[in-house]
Amino acid sequence: MMAAVRLLLRTVSSSSFSCVHSGFGATLLRVSPSCSSRPKTQKRHAAHFTYQPDPVPAEYGPTVKMNLFQSVTSALDNRLATDPTAVIFGEDVAFGGVFRCTVGLRDKYGKDRVFNTPLCEQGIVGFGIGVAAAGATAIAEIQFADYIFPAFDQIVNEAAKYRYRSGNLFDCGNLTIRAPWGCVGHGSLYHSQSPEAFFAHCPGLKIVVPRGPIQAKGLLLSCFADKNPCIFFEPKILYRAAVEQVPTEPYHIPLSQAEVVQEGSDMTFVAWGTQVHVMREVATMAQEKLGVSCEVIDLRTILPWDVETICKSVVKTGRLLISHEAPVTGGFAAEISSTVQEQCFLNLEAPITRLLISDCGHDDLSSELLPLTDCYLCVFENGHELQ
Repeated sequence: MMAAVRLLLRTVSSSSFSCVHSGFGATLLRVSPSCSSRPKTQKRHAAHFTYQPDPVPAEYGPTVKMNLFQSVTSALDNRLATDPTAVIFGEDVAFGGVFRCTVGLRDKYGKDRVFNTPLCEQGIVGFGIGVAAAGATAIAEIQFADYIFPAFDQIVNEAAKYRYRSGNLFDCGNLTIRAPWGCVGHGSLYHSQSPEAFFAHCPGLKIVVPRGPIQAKGLLLSCFADKNPCIFFEPKILYRAAVEQVPTEPYHIPLSQAEVVQEGSDMTFVAWGTQVHVMREVATMAQEKLGVSCEVIDLRTILPWDVETICKSVVKTGRLLISHEAPVTGGFAAEISSTVQEQCFLNLEAPITRLLISDCGHDDLSSELLPLTDCYLCVFENGHELQ
């Protein structure tokens, strides 16, 4: 894909471009039909992104090489070892789960603490609410985020409201719901969805999406410790693709704090999960090809989200691009865009751009992932505005 972009930039004159509004909700540049230089077979998708590991953390003690699912296992192991009330339950978790995140835990802690449930998401979450309300730590697994919707009523009408409706006499704050999430490249309709925006409309929940193994373990342990019900979405494309040196001892990464993973001065990129790595790659391309300095921010917690960090960056750069894997209409990018527009209006140098999945959703494999090319061409246009 890089070779294709180089060819595109070398051979296509500026007169060969026209501005269009893409199906991904972003204003992009498109080569005119008369131009034969555009490589039609080199379209690259987010599944082919280059994973950029975090630096080895020195403050948390010794580390071991882990991929993302192993870091999740490590977090679960740490919690079970230190909290005798903690239990893990869900479909197939007793033998390790379909993604192997709970492998070995039943043998280590017993079948009373790591056990299978019937194939009933509503029952899994309802049971978790009862366990948490009784004072234990409930760790529920939904096998795929796409199948969390049968539990929607239990999550939104029960878990999220339990503390408020009882006047803080009761709560289920010890409940954490884990679910594999996002695009993977071959999941199509029912194994590719990113449903975080559905739950972001509901006060009383915390929603977290990590970008890699170090983040996954620290954020998951923080969810266990938090006194509010948490939904922890795990980017399944990163389960084995993301490898880092992860501390073996427990550590916590604060919730509701975004992280600036790459500083810049001309544009602000906001993403979470897998798209953080896509946007970091786009930022590198923009710097190398255009001299455009892009600041990349990992939102990490969707609800409650870190307004201050995002707005501080936009005040500095004057431009904002938001990217996620969920459809454009009602996606969480709209909430970010609206808030930034309200709070940073006088600082904006250009309209806020959203680069998202079309409202058709993951109707076929070709539309399942965000094309990195579109990300780059969007930056290309904005880069020319900076010249």
